[in-house]
Amino acid sequence: MAGIKALAKETAVYGLSSIVGRFLNWCLVPLYVYLFPTDEYGIVSYLYSFTAVALVILNYGMETGFFRFANKEPDPERVYTTSLISVATTSVIFVALLSALLHPVADAMLLPRHSLYVWLLGVTVAVDAFSNLPFAYLRFKKKAFRFAGIKLLNVGLNIGLNLLFLLACPALMRAAPGTVSWFYEPLGGASLGIGWIFVANIISSIVVLLCLLPELTGRRYAFSGSLLRRMLGYSWPLLILGVAGILSQNMGQIIIPYLFRGQEEAARSMVGIYGANIKIAIVMVMFTQAFRYAYEPFIFAQAKGEGESKKQAYCDAMKLFVIFGLLIFLGVMYFLPVLKHFVSPAYWSGLRVVPVMMAAELCFGVFFNLSLWYKLTDRTQWGMYLSLLCFALMLGLNVWFVTAIGIPDGYMGSAWAALISYFTVMTVSYFLGRRYYPLPYQVRRMTLYTLLAAVLYAAGMWIGDVYAMWLVYVTRALMLIVYLGVVCTFEEVPKVSPLLRRLLRRR
Repeated sequence: MAGIKALAKETAVYGLSSIVGRFLNWCLVPLYVYLFPTDEYGIVSYLYSFTAVALVILNYGMETGFFRFANKEPDPERVYTTSLISVATTSVIFVALLSALLHPVADAMLLPRHSLYVWLLGVTVAVDAFSNLPFAYLRFKKKAFRFAGIKLLNVGLNIGLNLLFLLACPALMRAAPGTVSWFYEPLGGASLGIGWIFVANIISSIVVLLCLLPELTGRRYAFSGSLLRRMLGYSWPLLILGVAGILSQNMGQIIIPYLFRGQEEAARSMVGIYGANIKIAIVMVMFTQAFRYAYEPFIFAQAKGEGESKKQAYCDAMKLFVIFGLLIFLGVMYFLPVLKHFVSPAYWSGLRVVPVMMAAELCFGVFFNLSLWYKLTDRTQWGMYLSLLCFALMLGLNVWFVTAIGIPDGYMGSAWAALISYFTVMTVSYFLGRRYYPLPYQVRRMTLYTLLAAVLYAAGMWIGDVYAMWLVYVTRALMLIVYLGVVCTFEEVPKVSPLLRRLLRRR
């Protein structure tokens, strides 16, 4: 139980930085969608999908490999410095190759007129890939507050630069041009458009790297080729897993332009609408990410223990994830009429993707929790197989569903493809885990909570079509309390469950 309390505490700290940071970045979406039309915002979503894939490739599983070997080897510092040297080398090679082959790469990405955007994001992702290891080191050392502080600085600086470049500079160019023209005009001025988003990103990433210098300096760098080979042997399946996984997560935004060649503007508009609306579902992504930051160090640290207590800790962690994931799903869906105002009305046609993507992200989070069986048993090749299965399903279903639905609603096909694919690999991983690393998950109870959430969701949506909005919100808030009350009763939460039982007996 002490391990679960520590996990909850660290998840709260990591979650604060992740949730606050993502929420603040989320608040940039209204700025983008009100300033830029759907096809231009579609370029932003499209490019960020590619950079997410590039980031996974440039990390090639070394983050998880670091946690595994730092807890396994007698000299964690040697593991850290070997990882740093390896990732730094590959990141430099990546930037050099991108710079030399920039125009062919931009052509292949269907952005021949926007090669500058491609280069800016390429350099940014190389810097971020290297920075991920010092962040992993902070997590290994359990310096959650320093980790959270730097992450929040990154977000705050990025937001500030976005506001400066997209709002303040154009206004100052009209009122007092001499204050900003010395840097604004040479870099492209107003004609750079969405490019200023990428300029803000690269500056904030470089500043974050400078903040991580204490984790990079003042130590003796030792490189071990034999250690690196063992780490790569452990991590290369995670690279395939990660690439297939991130391609699956971003499949819709990446593939839609390729499915509608000759209709580039309409395709980019679909990507823009889809990308803007799944930002509403990002609350589930934030929760999963926060949990992941604390969970990976937690499972490898628990693995050192003996007996059944560590297995019970894994099961408790899964149950808590499902409980809070369902709560987040209900909260977002109940108050979607308010949350939708974060995007322009021009994008509201895509609100239908939100419940589907929320459910898909919940399945993905459970799939991530189940991944401990192949990480702890060093069967990481199974993670690769599962991710390849997910990728194949996602690719096939996207091609089928998106083209069948067509323009302008094809993005709904991407959302359903995500839900079906994540649910499938989650189920397959569960049954494989029962064979290789059986754990006594409380499946019946988690299923009960899922069914309860489904019933409350259906009831909450039904009353939205019947009653006045103020009454709808009050009723939905009470439904959230009912969900929490049932969970607290079954989990025998002190003070809460006895009170609820007394109230039910009185009725």
